[in-house]
Amino acid sequence: MTEGPAATAPPVAAADIPAIVHRLCDDTSMFAPSRVPLAEALATHVAHSRSSHRRLIGPLVVAGDRLEELRRLTANLPSRSLWMALAVPAPSDLGEALRLATSIDAVRLAGAEVDLPPAFDPTEVVAAIAAGLDHADVTDTEIYVEVPRDDRRIAVLDALADSDFDANLNFETNGDDPRAGHPVTHPADEILDAVARHLPFKVRSGLQHAVSGARGGSEQYGFLNVFLAVDAARQGVDSEQNGLRDRVTAVLADRDGESVARRVRSLGPERAVAVRSSFTSLGTASITDPLDELIDLGLIDHEGA
Repeated sequence: MTEGPAATAPPVAAADIPAIVHRLCDDTSMFAPSRVPLAEALATHVAHSRSSHRRLIGPLVVAGDRLEELRRLTANLPSRSLWMALAVPAPSDLGEALRLATSIDAVRLAGAEVDLPPAFDPTEVVAAIAAGLDHADVTDTEIYVEVPRDDRRIAVLDALADSDFDANLNFETNGDDPRAGHPVTHPADEILDAVARHLPFKVRSGLQHAVSGARGGSEQYGFLNVFLAVDAARQGVDSEQNGLRDRVTAVLADRDGESVARRVRSLGPERAVAVRSSFTSLGTASITDPLDELIDLGLIDHEGA
């Protein structure tokens, strides 16, 4: 049997990580495109959680059908030492997966991500998730619901806005993606739609870099750009309707790394907190990639990290 990480090696001194990126990077290394085996993903995550850059790191995201394997692999870890988020493919899977997750001694549950099957009725989202929470007798965890990129998108956002649950977004490229089977929603619209509803969101995929740029033949957005876009949306959504989408779109498209980093630094504590209350985290298969880019941009001191 594969053994999990040993309960040794205490954390080293934490680096000076700016508050705006605290707990930004959810570890999604188990999922596409990396699909790292759970034992390897767990060991790497535990190592990161004891590193000097640990304040950058969010929970390890684990699929609901891997929880018994996780129980075996975490047998040597201290109680509630693994910060973990659950991912399930449908609301009907949430209750039993939550029950199993909360029964693992090493797990400290950060929340759950719930996908919506193609035929799922948006009007049933809130009730179905509430039923899952009741089944597991869980009342105090964060729930992020996938916002589909089809004609149910607005209905799901509206349902979440009237609930205690948050949004799970996926950023894709501009234009129409024939593989998606539907027009691709621009991230500016996704941000504005969430902010207008006062709906916190995480970005599960599509934010692989700190600053936007053309990579691999398509536009890839930067998470620092998203900080600034959220700030612009929050500043203007209640008072500035004309031109706000164009401004948010332009912020997302800015490829000048030095300028973007400087503007993020200039947000100040209150606006930074407000930005992160809207944009709570992103999913990444690599913790070191965003860390290295933040160091290169001078937002994290490379000596401490």
